[in-house]
Amino acid sequence: MSEFKIQMPKLGESVQEATITKWFIKEGDRIEEDEPLFEVATDKVDSEIPSPVDGIVKKIFYPLNALVPVGEIVAVITTEDDDSSEKTNEVVNEPEKTKVQEQKAKAEPVTVSSAVQAIEEKPVVQSEETKATRFYSPLVLSIANSEQVSLTELETIEGSGLNNRLQKKDILNYIEARKSGNSVKTPSTPNVQAKETPAPAKVSVSVSASDQIIEMDRVRKIIADHMVMSKQVSPHVTAVVEADVTNLVLWRTKVKDEFASKYGDKITYMPVFIEAVARAITEFPLLNSSVDGYKIIMHKDINIAVAVAKPDGNLVVPVIKNAEQKNLVGLTKNMNQLAEAARKNKLGVEDYQGGTFTITNFGSFRNLIGTPIINQPQVAILATGSIEKKPAVMETPTGDAIVVRHKMFLSLSYDHRIIDGALGGAFLRRIADILEEFSINREV
Repeated sequence: MSEFKIQMPKLGESVQEATITKWFIKEGDRIEEDEPLFEVATDKVDSEIPSPVDGIVKKIFYPLNALVPVGEIVAVITTEDDDSSEKTNEVVNEPEKTKVQEQKAKAEPVTVSSAVQAIEEKPVVQSEETKATRFYSPLVLSIANSEQVSLTELETIEGSGLNNRLQKKDILNYIEARKSGNSVKTPSTPNVQAKETPAPAKVSVSVSASDQIIEMDRVRKIIADHMVMSKQVSPHVTAVVEADVTNLVLWRTKVKDEFASKYGDKITYMPVFIEAVARAITEFPLLNSSVDGYKIIMHKDINIAVAVAKPDGNLVVPVIKNAEQKNLVGLTKNMNQLAEAARKNKLGVEDYQGGTFTITNFGSFRNLIGTPIINQPQVAILATGSIEKKPAVMETPTGDAIVVRHKMFLSLSYDHRIIDGALGGAFLRRIADILEEFSINREV
């Protein structure tokens, strides 16, 4: 009998864990390849995870609403019908792993004592059975065990990873400081001074009898947390320019029917905006990067994420991969497919992954200007405003004249850690120039 281990997939470059929001199967069920196994949710995507094989579900390790780290085994499928009880060398049947999996099946946070014992079978210093409030990797737990660091102490150590995640260097620095006598105090270590963790700021709100209280749904909570995190991580600066897009407007009016007839897709302004941004990024590649501590990660591929509003009021951001390699037809088809799938909740995990720059269209709501929040771990986001007819002064052979032009505002929020005003301003101006230079005689 062979077994196939189902792991929590990687759902985005910055995603380290996901919540199981629905199981489509139970132990003993027969499953066919590509049938959905479970549904997961992260701060970026809700997605169904299909089965990669045919077989019978032997074991499910996590219950509904469990928060599971990427790479963890969530289920095992036998690829033969017999229900042999023979032991295999699969991770799920190893005695060392059984304790950890049993605790996870109860949907309770793993404690240092239980998790470390599952790794090294050694006791960890712990004054009380404190439950973890964040995920700790096996390596961090192993170091904590060997250095006799209790969970209570671990909970006080500030992590340098995403969402305060504790990394190897963080615990090693803590241990070194503790050995030198400069350690922070925790409730279980009375000989050192406690570290004070400031509570999140909370605004006092008065509620009257006529007020309605609406609980945020899960997606809105995730969006709220992600936006707050982005403002804390990146010092935001926003620059604004006004672009004359008269040629673009006249061109689209002229060719939209022909384009739809020839390619079977409606052309909007967004594919042109994507094309302009991708072209500008090739000239200003630092805008296509991420920040990791004091390192700058320059991304080779230009993957443009586009914010799409769903009918329920929430926002999703699917990604057009390798935008710089696609022509206007390809961008149009790609954009329309993603937008339609987003509105019908049909986007897959891969549709959200790998974004390196984001565009959000405030103009779709007749807004002129916006100051968007950066979509981490990117370093910039462009907001496109509504296109409006405005009077403008133009030079003519007989002198200046006031004419009607189609104009719009473009606003760029960028991460001031690595992008200064000169670079951000030049990049934004280049996008505007590309749009203003659009040829009214361009062929479809």
